[in-house]
Amino acid sequence: MKEKNPLEYSPLVLAYIGDAVYEEYTRERILSQNPDMPAHKLHIENVKYVKAHAQSRSAAALEDMLTEQEAAVFKRGRNAKSATSPKNADVLEYRRATGLEALFGYLRLSGQAERLIELMRVAFDNAREEFSAERNDEK
Repeated sequence: MKEKNPLEYSPLVLAYIGDAVYEEYTRERILSQNPDMPAHKLHIENVKYVKAHAQSRSAAALEDMLTEQEAAVFKRGRNAKSATSPKNADVLEYRRATGLEALFGYLRLSGQAERLIELMRVAFDNAREEFSAERNDEK
């Protein structure tokens, strides 16, 4: 693959890469915490973390942590016009999720592995806290 500056990719291409990177990260985290869980239940648990609603909330938790460059990439992703429409999220959540994925894609393609892991860890932990709070509210 020809070397290309990650900022030269369209924000939706960055989001495409970021989606895959975050999906792999969440699967590994869930599997490490639940090594004996059946594959179908692992999938159901993973979807909670990668759906637009959870990613949108995680993006909000990360905002104050972002550098100027990272914030610019996030905004490019958030503002990108997608040919698809969200199925199970409102448009704002979907756009914020796309911004988060674009940021993760940018960090991956620019070789910033430590920063990528740091931000994905915060996103994952934020989503987990949200799920715990929702479960407690239901009781």
